[in-house]
Amino acid sequence: MRAATLFAALLSGTIFGFGLALATMIRPEVVLDFLRFRDLGLLLVLGGAVMVTLMTYQLAPRLLTKPLLGPAFEKHHAELSGRTLLGAALFGIGWGLCGVCPGPAIAGLGAGNWPLLLAVFGIFAGAYLQGRFFPGK
Repeated sequence: MRAATLFAALLSGTIFGFGLALATMIRPEVVLDFLRFRDLGLLLVLGGAVMVTLMTYQLAPRLLTKPLLGPAFEKHHAELSGRTLLGAALFGIGWGLCGVCPGPAIAGLGAGNWPLLLAVFGIFAGAYLQGRFFPGK
């Protein structure tokens, strides 16, 4: 992997983690209050993320002839299958039980929220079990 690609990944991850921390998404109690409809402040974070993603996916291929650090834009075929629905349900259950998803869990560790180690362990265990017993198509 090229140095520029590694630097871009590190910079992007740092900005993403800082944004998650600033939005308090690394605090499970805040996320759980959002999921219980007690505090809808994270709805602004979600809306902002959707808008940035929508603009990027719609505008970047039109404005650039190729990605900044890649050979070409690629299309990914997505299908709605039973595996997708089951995976989404399991992800949602895990998110609801612990109050964090993978990005905020790792960012929370960077902020010193060590109890999130249990969530990160569960995330890696689930990924390992899925890859071991239910590999791709």
